[in-house]
Amino acid sequence: MINDTQIQSIHEASVTILRDTGVLVQHPEVVRMLVDAGARVESAHPIVHLPESLIMDGVARAGKKYILHGRDMGRTARFGAGELLLMSSPGQHAWFDPQTEHMRSATLDDARQAIQLGDALQNISIVGAMAQPGKMNDRFREVLLAAELIKGTIKPTRSWVSTVETARLVLELFRTVAGGEAALRARPMTEGFLTPISPLQFPEDGLTVLREFIQAGQPVCIASMPMASGTAPITLAGTLALANAELLAGVVITQLLRAGTPVLYGGIPHILDPRTSLCSFGAPEQAIMAVAMTQLGHHYGFPVYINVGLTDSKTLDIQAGIEKGATLALGAMAGADLFGHAGIRGADHGASLVWLCADNELMAYVKRIRRGVEINPETLATDIIRNVQPGGNFLAEEHTVKHLRQELWLSGASWNRQAFGVWESEGRMAMADRLKSEVKRLLKSHQPPPIAPDLTHALDEIVSHAKDAFA
Repeated sequence: MINDTQIQSIHEASVTILRDTGVLVQHPEVVRMLVDAGARVESAHPIVHLPESLIMDGVARAGKKYILHGRDMGRTARFGAGELLLMSSPGQHAWFDPQTEHMRSATLDDARQAIQLGDALQNISIVGAMAQPGKMNDRFREVLLAAELIKGTIKPTRSWVSTVETARLVLELFRTVAGGEAALRARPMTEGFLTPISPLQFPEDGLTVLREFIQAGQPVCIASMPMASGTAPITLAGTLALANAELLAGVVITQLLRAGTPVLYGGIPHILDPRTSLCSFGAPEQAIMAVAMTQLGHHYGFPVYINVGLTDSKTLDIQAGIEKGATLALGAMAGADLFGHAGIRGADHGASLVWLCADNELMAYVKRIRRGVEINPETLATDIIRNVQPGGNFLAEEHTVKHLRQELWLSGASWNRQAFGVWESEGRMAMADRLKSEVKRLLKSHQPPPIAPDLTHALDEIVSHAKDAFA
């Protein structure tokens, strides 16, 4: 999407922004660390100006690869290894019923079903709770959902953590299941997550939470989410430069807190739609900027997280197919590592199990595209072509049987490749109808391996403590 010269231009613009404009850091201890490392602070405000040498030192120190482990230590998500990792949403407050499609408030049972389905779906690499149940204390909910994720899936997980109090309890949950502090450091199971407030602000609470995860030896994701024409310039180049500047500042901070901390470069800028004043998830600019941010992250050597495979559509229609398919395919071909958030219906309007199932199918399709063509003497098949001769066919050849499942992606029950008459006779079902049936089937048939009773009791004790503390 952008060439090497343009990447360098954006880098230089980001360095200029950090040197001349600076970033507002609302954490006195972090400000002192930055100043001690060579940054300059304006006297009237905690606006920190970063020299290029400090920026590039942070980039050099940062870890560029890491593995996130699930409760089953054999189930991992490897960052910086060329994998395509799809993550279900950590949580939405609104919920779309999988059968009626009516929107309502999310419940704890919804979250449990989402975790169960995320565990079942082959192409969901990192499981989020998808639902943010109402009618409970926010801080208690963060601890409760982290525990539900650990108990409900053997895969790696992602959840929201907004305060230092919940961060400590969530980390204690993971230490418990990992086998202690040293074991969690050796095999990380969770990530710190920080979103700068665009433009160029780092909130105190977010930095305090980030520090807890870094001190626990966990990797971190810095995710910049400016909106072109709103919290970033209208020009895509200006938005890219701003987002990159925020990410580089975040990298510097993480490395001052603990050198070598692995960093996931979260390049997720959006546009502000000028007709609605709403954030757009499915705009073509979303794909353009996601690919460009992937290139920028790779320029520094980081694994990259982008928001693609999303849509502004409220139903699984042709708009959803165009926006989700095009953006996810482009992001995957660019080589990003993590894609989120699966299961979102519309532009953060709510979560849906049917849409999660659709995203799982879309990722399977895109993975086949990304795999491309294997070319060698065996696959070129000149000997087979000679044996078959002009006018023959290859259906009964051993070569066909040998390579069938590797060469061709065999679509599942949710897809329609039937003859027209068969499709009519079976009720003229759309893909959304078949996805509903698949959700029901998986929720009925799939049960994640249970967690050991003693671990369940230990996790429940921590959740109970959170309930008492945050009541």
